[in-house]
Amino acid sequence: MNFDQAPLLVIWEVTQACDLACVHCRASAQPDRHPNELTTEEGYRLLDQIRTFGDPLMVFTGGDPLKRPDIYSLIRYSAGIGLRTNVTPSATPLLTAEAIERFKENGVNRMAISLDGPDAATHDDFRGIPGTFDRAMFALRHAQKIGLDTQLQTTVTRRNMAKLPQVAEIAREVGTKMWSLFFLIVTGRAAEADDLQAEEYEQVFEFMYNLSKTAPFGIKTTEAMHYRRYVAQRMKDEHTTRPESENARSVAWRTAGVSDGKGFVFVSHTGEIFPSGFLPITAGNVLHDSLTDVYRNSELFRSLRDTDLREGKCGICEYKKICGGSRSRAYALTGDYLAADPRCVYQPHLVDAMVG
Repeated sequence: MNFDQAPLLVIWEVTQACDLACVHCRASAQPDRHPNELTTEEGYRLLDQIRTFGDPLMVFTGGDPLKRPDIYSLIRYSAGIGLRTNVTPSATPLLTAEAIERFKENGVNRMAISLDGPDAATHDDFRGIPGTFDRAMFALRHAQKIGLDTQLQTTVTRRNMAKLPQVAEIAREVGTKMWSLFFLIVTGRAAEADDLQAEEYEQVFEFMYNLSKTAPFGIKTTEAMHYRRYVAQRMKDEHTTRPESENARSVAWRTAGVSDGKGFVFVSHTGEIFPSGFLPITAGNVLHDSLTDVYRNSELFRSLRDTDLREGKCGICEYKKICGGSRSRAYALTGDYLAADPRCVYQPHLVDAMVG
C-alpha cells in the first residue's frame, strides 16, 4: 500500500466513557460520555470519509464502545458500506452474550478483547475492577462458540512480562486469530515505572519470535515497531527458509513501515485527528476538516511519514523503512516526536546505512 495516500488502519474512539479504571489507560477514561462526542449522523459522515481511502481496516474503540447506545447502528453502517469492521469492547457487564451476538449480526469481522494476565489476580489488578478477567474469558469463549473471530490484546509491562507464556496458552485455548501485544506509552494513566527497559523489550521480542514459529495464531505489536527489526535480524542470522518461520515473517511484514501517522490514523471521540491514540498532537478535526486531506497533506502527518526527518540513531538506521521507531514513545519520553525511540537497544551500522 501507498501509505502517503491511505492508511492501513483507522481507529475511531467513539467514546471515552468506560466503567473500568485501568492503571495504564491511554484515555484516562471516565464513567460518563462527553457531551461533545460525535453524533450518530456525524459518525456516518466520518465512515463515508474513511471509505474513500479504499479498503482500510476500521476499528471502533473507546473507552468502551458499548457505552454508546447507537454502536450497533454505527457498526451496521460501517459494514454496509464495505468497511472491514472490528470492535474493541471493554470486559464489563455490558458485554453480554447478546451484545457479542449483535456484533456478529451487524457485520463485525473481529472482536478484540484485552487480557493482561492469565488469571484474575493479575488482570483485575490492571483493570481496577474485580470480575474483569472472568468477563473477558466469557466473551472470548462465547465468540468462539458462535464463530466470531477474536483478537487478544495484551499491554506488556513489568507487571506481567513474566506471565506472557501463560497468556499465550489462553490465546491458543480460545482459538484467537491474532495476539496483539501493546507496548506501554507513558501517557494518560500509564506510569513510567511500569515501562520495560530497552533490553527487556528484546527479551519479549525473543519470546514472541520463537512462539510465532509454532503458534496457531498471528502475533503482532502495537508501539513496538522495532520488533520488525528484530524479526529481520533473526531471519538473517538464521539464513532461514524454513516454513515454520513464515508466520513470524508474514505478520511482521504485513505491517512493515506502519507507524504513527504512516498507515495509521486515529479519530477521537470529539473528532480530533491524531497520528495515533498515543501521540496527543492534533492535525485537524473531522467536523471541519477532510480526514483524507489531513492524512495526506497535513504537515504533521507528512513529517511523520518522512523517515529522512528522523533524528538520532533512528535517522541513520538501516531498518528505518520497516521500523522507524515509535513516534509516540519518542514524544512521551523526550518531548520530540522525531527523536530516536528511547526503548531500542539497536546501534545502526553507520557505513551500511550511508551506503543504503
